[in-house]
Amino acid sequence: MTASSPSLLQRLKRLSLVSQIVIGLIAGIALALIAPEVAKSTAFIGKVFVSALKAVAPILVFVLVMASIANHKHGQETHIRPILFLYLLGTFAASVVAVVASMMFPSSLVLSSHDVAVTAPGGISEVLQSLLLSVVDNPVSALMNANFIGILAWAIGMGVAIRHAGDTTREVLGDLSNGVTLIVRLVIRFAPLGIFGLVASTLATSGFGALIGYVHLLAVLLGCMLFVALVMNPLIVFWKLRRNPYPLVLMCLRESGITAFFTRSSAANIPVNLELSKRLGLHEDTYSVSIPLGATINMAGAAITITVLTLAAVHTLGIAVDIPTAILLSVVAAICACGASGVAGGSLLLIPLACSLFGIPSEIAMQVVAVGFIIGVLQDSAETALNSSTDVLFTAAACLGEEAKAERLA
Repeated sequence: MTASSPSLLQRLKRLSLVSQIVIGLIAGIALALIAPEVAKSTAFIGKVFVSALKAVAPILVFVLVMASIANHKHGQETHIRPILFLYLLGTFAASVVAVVASMMFPSSLVLSSHDVAVTAPGGISEVLQSLLLSVVDNPVSALMNANFIGILAWAIGMGVAIRHAGDTTREVLGDLSNGVTLIVRLVIRFAPLGIFGLVASTLATSGFGALIGYVHLLAVLLGCMLFVALVMNPLIVFWKLRRNPYPLVLMCLRESGITAFFTRSSAANIPVNLELSKRLGLHEDTYSVSIPLGATINMAGAAITITVLTLAAVHTLGIAVDIPTAILLSVVAAICACGASGVAGGSLLLIPLACSLFGIPSEIAMQVVAVGFIIGVLQDSAETALNSSTDVLFTAAACLGEEAKAERLA
């Protein structure tokens, strides 16, 4: 009877990643309270996790963005141009909201930056110069040194070039993308252990004041997402439809957002959005393309996550941010969000790209990514809910808007 009973380890493995992260978080706090000296020794576990993230992030950005562009069908955008415009507008607007909120309610993090040199940019001209030099960097050097701007530039260029290659080449690239995603999933499976080590060692070393910083950061993130869902998105829909947007907005949040919150996967929520689009009477040829595409590129929640966490690192390190640089960050965050991986916490792995705008080295940026995993229990669920509900919201707004325009012309 004992032999047939599952062991504690087997029971833990059966739990969802969210549940395992919560257990790791609670265990880290408990260890820091009970045995601070022992907790300090767990820093190595957190360091291994951060190093693994640092290893996979550059190749993830390169392969996923390149594969996404290469496998995008020719002429597809001409059928859903208004929806694509709303997707991009909504993602950029979300990033702007995050910039404003981060400046109004700046967050501070506990980072081990004392042994890493940080060179703050002097202004927008220096940022643009650095950006241009990063773009023209050698691709091998960019991958070796985690130059994410250079990686993004080469990924876009290669993706555009490979779009004109044969189907076999693009299939191989798709398989490579799936392989990299599998490795990332494997690394993220160790997030509970990494978070346990990071939380235990951080709290034992810096005190429990670090928790207040995490709560503040999470509040800013969730506040931005609620503002975008209940204010910014309705404004965009009103601009498109010229009528009260809230019945449609609330229906999308209720029918799509709630399920996405618990599944934490935009891809898994595609059938829900397709069914809702059908019930709304939208054009099938349009939503059958726009909903799966939106699960890939419509990432307002990811843009918020990237922007808020990047500016939290910037504020922690005392780097000044002027308005032009903040606008540039919004653009970069929107572009990064469109290439976010579909795995849980995928948007977090693009934070180093945004951090590189401010001269923040990869060692520190990956610590910020680890902080994102700590608060990711709620952050990732809320992000997915916003992303997925907005897919069907903007599809409906564009379709209904085009129908209304056709009726006015008739």
